[in-house]
Amino acid sequence: MQEQAPPMRRGRKRALADTTPRRTVNYRQLRNPFTPQNVFSQDEVAELHATSLRVLRELGIKVLLPEARDLFAAAGARVVDDMVYLDADIVDAALATAPKSFTIHGGTAPREVVMELGTLSFQSGAGAPNVTDLKRGRRPGALRDVEELTQMVQHFDAIQMLSPGVEPQDIAPEVRHYAFTKAQLTLSDKVPFVFSRGSEQVRDCFEMIRAFRDLSEAEFRAKPHCYTIINTNSPRQIDIPMAQGLIDFARYGQPSVVTPFCLMGAMAPVTVAGALVLSHAEAMAAITLTQLANPGAPVMYGSFSSNVDMKSGAPAFGTPEQVKVSLGTGQMARHLGLPWRNAAGCAANINDAQAAHETEISAWGALMAGATVIIHAAGWLEGGLSVSYEKFITDMEMVQVMAELCTPTAADEAAMAFEALKEVQPGGHFFGCAHTMERYASAFYAPVVADWSNFGTWTERGALDASTRATALWQEIVATHKPPANVTPERLRALNAFIAARTAEGGAFPVS
Repeated sequence: MQEQAPPMRRGRKRALADTTPRRTVNYRQLRNPFTPQNVFSQDEVAELHATSLRVLRELGIKVLLPEARDLFAAAGARVVDDMVYLDADIVDAALATAPKSFTIHGGTAPREVVMELGTLSFQSGAGAPNVTDLKRGRRPGALRDVEELTQMVQHFDAIQMLSPGVEPQDIAPEVRHYAFTKAQLTLSDKVPFVFSRGSEQVRDCFEMIRAFRDLSEAEFRAKPHCYTIINTNSPRQIDIPMAQGLIDFARYGQPSVVTPFCLMGAMAPVTVAGALVLSHAEAMAAITLTQLANPGAPVMYGSFSSNVDMKSGAPAFGTPEQVKVSLGTGQMARHLGLPWRNAAGCAANINDAQAAHETEISAWGALMAGATVIIHAAGWLEGGLSVSYEKFITDMEMVQVMAELCTPTAADEAAMAFEALKEVQPGGHFFGCAHTMERYASAFYAPVVADWSNFGTWTERGALDASTRATALWQEIVATHKPPANVTPERLRALNAFIAARTAEGGAFPVS
């Protein structure tokens, strides 16, 4: 639970602020109250699923990791060189063992996140090589940026899980995963992300999480404590690190979020239905691999699909086609019964009206599609080439409003306000009635960065636009950040000792 009114609101007087109740909300565990919207009929969904199975049976999928091909072959798949051909019975058997619900545990109990159809979690913009803010400009991502973005994510309960926000390029690749994981563990108690870049790196990260949370090996394997994202190489290929990640995470009982990246007209057919067939086929193949490695391993269905600008080939987001494919993906996920991940998106180059529109439309499509997780909901720019500090803050307005829509709305006798209606005479107002005075400080959502003052007041205060106001907000968040309660001196010393010892051994190079 948190007080919804943010601590750094500026220039707004609060009468009786100390004597009236503050509004509290729970953004940590959300359920989507909206009926998922459909774009296809049930017959069409069945045909899309059947066509995806036909793709796996007749066209196959290229699997570059020999160990993965061996698992497929042992299950009865036809393997020809590096091509794997899957019959429906193999896929169906694997899907039957994939859990329909599981819980990922954060560093503290209130941070656990349930993954099943109907729950909802948000993640910030992820996977960017660059960052940008109005103070320091656009630049390659560095460890300092990882740390600051982690502090910002920790500040907002409406972002329930950490993401691979930005790549710390100032850290050598063979030790980068130590610095990244340390930042997550020491600056946040939310569910951490682990890159899938080879078994040795993955085991290092698992050991860091396990030891930092005082878990035995058996306790770590018994429950999910982190997650990874597995991107297939569309069309129809699973590369070595991704296949190895699927196997490693499954065997350790940690979830993979299987996410084909299908841009219509580029890595996927130009039609919504064609892109869905490809994405669904790739997702089922990867999910099958997790279950062959460890039946019952937690796994999430995923998709990240949109269209490209057919004039330039550049990705486009917030488009009608992206919303349609999101709605269709939700139907395919529900056809399988699995929790699933979708994405917002933004191709704009700065935090402007285009950026806000694209992110909000695409996020709304994911919300209406019934996504379990919505990634890239805050901060994403340039089609994923950059994360913006200011856009993170302004996007949080959208994320928190969506979270608000998932909270219950009272309709009891007090909420129906008959006594207030009785008190206020026709033509009067409700500003000073008892019902309002008892509730005014906690009645409504208070914005993060929006300014509701009139033009004259706004001008007197410096006529600051939203991005400028956002700069002050993220600076205050970073300056006032405090480590979560589960970060103790003993845990920190042990973590640093592990990193020092592994670094002295040469670290672990990523696998490509």
